Amino acid sequence: MKNFYSQYIDDDLWLIQELEWAKPLQNIRESQFALGNGYFGTRASLEEIPYDAIAGTYIAGVYDKMLSQVAELVNLPNAFNFRFTVKGEKLDIAAMDVLEHKRILNLKKGLLVRHTLYQNSRKARFDYNSLRFVSMDNKNVGAMQISITPLDGPCEIDINTGIDTSVSNTGVLTEGRKRHFRVKELGQAQNTGYLAVETLEKKHAIIYWAGFYYEINGKKAFARNNILSLKLKKNQTITLTKIFYIKRFPCDNNSSRHKQETFQAFSGVFHAKFEDLVKDHIRAWKRLWKKADILIEGTANLQQNLRFNIYHMLICANADNGFSSIGARTLTGEGYRGHIFWDTEIYLMPFYLFNFPEVARNILLYRSKRLPMARQAARKEGFKGAKFPWESAGSGEEETPEWAKDIDGSIIKILTHKFEQHITSDISYALYKYYAATQDEKFMRDFGYEVMFETARFWASRSVLNKKTKKYEINGVIGPDEFHLNVNNNAYTNIMAKWNLITAYRLFRKIKKDAPSFSSTLQRKLGLKDREARDWKKIAPRLSENINRGRIVEQFDGYFRLKKVSITETDENGIPIISPKLKTQQLDKTQVVKQADTLMLMYLLSDVYSLKTKLANYNFYIERTLHKSSLSPSIHSIVACACSDLQRAYSLFNVSLRMDISNLYGNTKEGIHGASLGGTWQAVIFGFAGVSIDKERLCVNPGMPHSWKKMVFSLLWKGDMLELELTNNTIEVKLLAHKKKRLQLGIFDKVTSIKAGKKYTFKRIGPVLAKEYHY
Repeated sequence: MKNFYSQYIDDDLWLIQELEWAKPLQNIRESQFALGNGYFGTRASLEEIPYDAIAGTYIAGVYDKMLSQVAELVNLPNAFNFRFTVKGEKLDIAAMDVLEHKRILNLKKGLLVRHTLYQNSRKARFDYNSLRFVSMDNKNVGAMQISITPLDGPCEIDINTGIDTSVSNTGVLTEGRKRHFRVKELGQAQNTGYLAVETLEKKHAIIYWAGFYYEINGKKAFARNNILSLKLKKNQTITLTKIFYIKRFPCDNNSSRHKQETFQAFSGVFHAKFEDLVKDHIRAWKRLWKKADILIEGTANLQQNLRFNIYHMLICANADNGFSSIGARTLTGEGYRGHIFWDTEIYLMPFYLFNFPEVARNILLYRSKRLPMARQAARKEGFKGAKFPWESAGSGEEETPEWAKDIDGSIIKILTHKFEQHITSDISYALYKYYAATQDEKFMRDFGYEVMFETARFWASRSVLNKKTKKYEINGVIGPDEFHLNVNNNAYTNIMAKWNLITAYRLFRKIKKDAPSFSSTLQRKLGLKDREARDWKKIAPRLSENINRGRIVEQFDGYFRLKKVSITETDENGIPIISPKLKTQQLDKTQVVKQADTLMLMYLLSDVYSLKTKLANYNFYIERTLHKSSLSPSIHSIVACACSDLQRAYSLFNVSLRMDISNLYGNTKEGIHGASLGGTWQAVIFGFAGVSIDKERLCVNPGMPHSWKKMVFSLLWKGDMLELELTNNTIEVKLLAHKKKRLQLGIFDKVTSIKAGKKYTFKRIGPVLAKEYHY
């Protein structure tokens, strides 16, 4: 038996492998081995679509609300399908005997390779090989190649392919499965197939072109339609190559023009050499990994798992002028219906900010272009400014469903959209970090200042003065810890609102001074008076925050009076196990915490809190946290690094790292956890590598696990590339920028200046900073 695609699976530290067929893992593998390029993504369902497969094809930003409670990411027709039968028996991993099976995802090249050895009821064997990819070079293209060889005698093989329109979105609670599109037109033209569909709300039209050709004994023939029958001799191989093209348009009356335009684009790709398409795709991936890869010397398994996490952030990264953002389960599944949460800005965005700032900009553009809906939401509740939705989809309206499953499987009413309002300051926080890291003044003038000021307006009107305490309060909220509902003065919510108000006021003063004409124009547009901006400065320092004598910040009013619960058991990953005696409905009466809440505050506003305060809060809250969210382990790992609890930092990092590759939370089949991907990257860079932004200066002070011999990575900072190579006692850095440029960095505990084009080595020598130069 020939290994047809061995040249594509020779990168050992870049391979994720499935070495046998295990039906219970089918839907998990579909998420793990998913392919994508940011424009669209596909789940890795086997080509024959076995029973219980969850095939998924998703275009970023394409949602539909008809037939469901709220808008959902639309599962579109599946082009990665081929059906083969021999004498009535389907070559199907669930129907035939499988003597051998292997699938390999090459993370470096974005390729999925498969080999299966089938045996039918007559004991005849068929050697099956396939290669597929979603082009990173041409974002509208997907391609696959299949080679089949009968090993025990001649056969007649029936082939059936095309674009499968029988797909549907998975059922949620009592809704059942539903199809969010209708077929508008289909047909054949010039040896290719054409399909046009539109979403039920008639917001999106999607056009497909697909075709395939086959080769036997070096002779190539284009298939005239999607069904044919061919005779093969023993050990004779047929190779089938399928190319498809997919593009979204707004629903309009230009369907014939769109059809012609897409056919011309598809035709050029369809008639290109398959090997050239693969090469162009691999080259595009090489450019991505040059920026995004993190090399850790010390353990191969960790290296593979880290690259798995980075790979999944690369295949959902998009820059489409704010049309789309990144959902909680990326483009790999329908978990949370494809909605966008704070996960995107707080967990995922830093990876893009320091590697692909154009994607970070797009994430913020998505929010700014939905500012009118956020304004409307604030007005509806009697507030000023803008209040962003807890769950967002296409329009920017609130898309949180009324009902969902709780952690114990029970059905509960959802209240997050009513009370979990911190997302408004989370978006402002991400926006300001983007500005600090890129100095993109044009973006701020076009979009950023407006968002900052409108979110500050919301918090100013949302805060109520307590005449007795002389403090401003924000009552009736849910913090990141969703075990405790409708609480008053959640510390995270209050202090992030305070940060939002202070930062907005500082930016207001800045543009008044530096760009008075622009400032006047923007103030007129927003109806923003100087007096209102001064109120932000007055409210901010008086926002309520409870701190006891031990420096511990009370998570919300009355939290310290709740029942203390001892967490005595953990699972093999160090995640606490809830006592069977403690029911889910009772958690709000206790001090147990779902995920980082007060500690999230210590992380995001790290330069505000002293090490003593961080230590006190870390020691208090870490013993009360259950980590019942994929958002939790990575943040606790980073705070543990800051508090020099390296053992726990590494343990929690491993949970985040293996969240989806090991299906630790049991729901990877619903899609890859975006927050865990971004949190894992942050744990490596901001935790163990010790990268931080302090007073708008980039600082590096590593504290890596002792098994890590060296870490190598690059970061973009204010438009320039920094190449870094770290051990715990040395930092090598090179600034790739204009030769005359200099940059100030915080290295270990000192501030130093480096010049572009030189490679610097800094050594940790007690309190003294040693410097060496390399030319």
